[in-house]
Amino acid sequence: MASFEALLFDLDGTLLDTAKDLVQSGHAVREAMALAPLSDARVLSFVGKGAERFVHRLLTDDLDGDAKPDVHAQGMNCFDSVYEQYNGCWAKPFEGVIEGLERLHVAKVPMAVVTNKAQSFTEALLERSNLNQYFRFAIGGDAIAHKKPHPQPLLEAARRLGVSATSVWMLGDSANDAQAARAAGMRVYLLPYGYREGVALEHIPCDGIVQSIDAFAQWTLQSSYRSKAPHGVGGAGTNPALGSDA
Repeated sequence: MASFEALLFDLDGTLLDTAKDLVQSGHAVREAMALAPLSDARVLSFVGKGAERFVHRLLTDDLDGDAKPDVHAQGMNCFDSVYEQYNGCWAKPFEGVIEGLERLHVAKVPMAVVTNKAQSFTEALLERSNLNQYFRFAIGGDAIAHKKPHPQPLLEAARRLGVSATSVWMLGDSANDAQAARAAGMRVYLLPYGYREGVALEHIPCDGIVQSIDAFAQWTLQSSYRSKAPHGVGGAGTNPALGSDA
């Protein structure tokens, strides 16, 4: 296996549990648009492909639905206003995130965030959660032309880090992360928690499933982050997950 020189991380559902921020914002948009309430789980299933698609889904109650342009514009204005207030209000790092990032930071592993969240909201959330100290930069969903699952933001992150895309590994929680990484020629590891738009983890092809960011950090640093993966790192259709009892 090729070694890696840098790491990319998704944000929502990978580093931070932002479910309540997003769900409460979704409920507020539905209420403001005089639409019937939905369950928390249903609203959360709309998360994953950026604010524009989130609002389309909120307005149509359909993962593939498209609201009328004028209705969508109104919904986006409402979302931006509401989410500016809610962004980070209830967000918290998943277990092992701080410990893992601290280990990697001390070891001077170059790291960046690539997310479909808007750039302004991304930077505000990283600052509010105090995670910005660990990353060279963040690329938000509206920072360049394409969002994940398109590979462009990952390739741009590799360019900014000054390394080859094939020497970068991605950590995420969804098919968006896995598809973008594969298309960019990067290895990708997924966390067992997060927001996957209703897609089961075992149905997402990846290079491994890691139980936490800290488990991943310990593995990489014990074996040197330029060395190859040990036995026992699993993925969809591969070996048992790192940190599991399998």
